[in-house]
Amino acid sequence: MICELTDGEGAVKGDRVEIVVDAGDGTRAYEVVASRAGRRVEVSTGRGVVEVTEVTRTGTVVRTARFMASRVIALVEHPADTSAAG
Repeated sequence: MICELTDGEGAVKGDRVEIVVDAGDGTRAYEVVASRAGRRVEVSTGRGVVEVTEVTRTGTVVRTARFMASRVIALVEHPADTSAAG
């Protein structure tokens, strides 16, 4: 099951998405991490493609990873732990 993040509220450094993909001869794992404070990681799907994007507060795309949806085995979103940021 692939979930889509719809709002960026509360997204801070520490947001992370892990993607496991069927590579034919086995699996490969990829990770997209919000590399700086104020950035967030968004996931979207469409036309057979899963797109994981790191964006800034203003919505500027920093980097993007694209995968064929038919090859994605697992997609796990890890939100930042906002309780410790208090």
